[in-house]
Amino acid sequence: MADEIDYHLFGNDMQIVEIELDGGEGVRAEAGAMLYMDGGIEMQTSSGGGLFKGFKRMLTGESFFITTFLNNAKERRKVAFAAPFPGRILPLDLGALGGSILCQKDSFLCAARGIDIEVAFTRKLGAGLFGGEGFILQKLQGDGLAFVHAGGTLLERTLRSGETLMVDTGCLCALATSVDYDIKFVGGFKNALLGGEGLFLARLEGPGKVYLQSLPLSRLADRILEAGRVTRVQAVGPDKD
Repeated sequence: MADEIDYHLFGNDMQIVEIELDGGEGVRAEAGAMLYMDGGIEMQTSSGGGLFKGFKRMLTGESFFITTFLNNAKERRKVAFAAPFPGRILPLDLGALGGSILCQKDSFLCAARGIDIEVAFTRKLGAGLFGGEGFILQKLQGDGLAFVHAGGTLLERTLRSGETLMVDTGCLCALATSVDYDIKFVGGFKNALLGGEGLFLARLEGPGKVYLQSLPLSRLADRILEAGRVTRVQAVGPDKD
């Protein structure tokens, strides 16, 4: 059973989730996500389920460690976690979502103690080889609250049984485990080379909920790198003979 935690969201585009813990309650988070915590809360850093789980996270670009913030005081105490880039924090009640959900590996922010955090490789060869950001997913499993971060604007879709949706792999934030997920090649020579959307898209088939983000971290990073290159070229100026 996961701890029953209370929370409050602050902000609009750079959100903070403040979690209030009763005595003995805790919340788990990726290393580096914490913004502040009251006195009486103890940080307990571990591999989150053994060396194998820690190494799996490390191989996929995540931190080896998971940190638990445990309230050792008798009174209620607060701990807060900040969004890593502009977007929205999405609270997810896993009990109401069938006990589990899949999310992008960069999306997970924190969860009530008792929520199991697993690395979930996609089930199909196409998704595994060509998925880009969508190749590695995290599986959050339990019956309590978890919080994920969606870059930019958050869009929720509920797919009917058999209904399909094609999505840029980076724009997929989270999805129900009932949704079938695969990677499909963008057909057509001009589409593949000139479309500007990448060679592959995620194909989602319902039933189940899907959460999309308009500004994935990879897209934001690409724009920042491109702006940096342009600035350097302008500063250096054209080559002279």
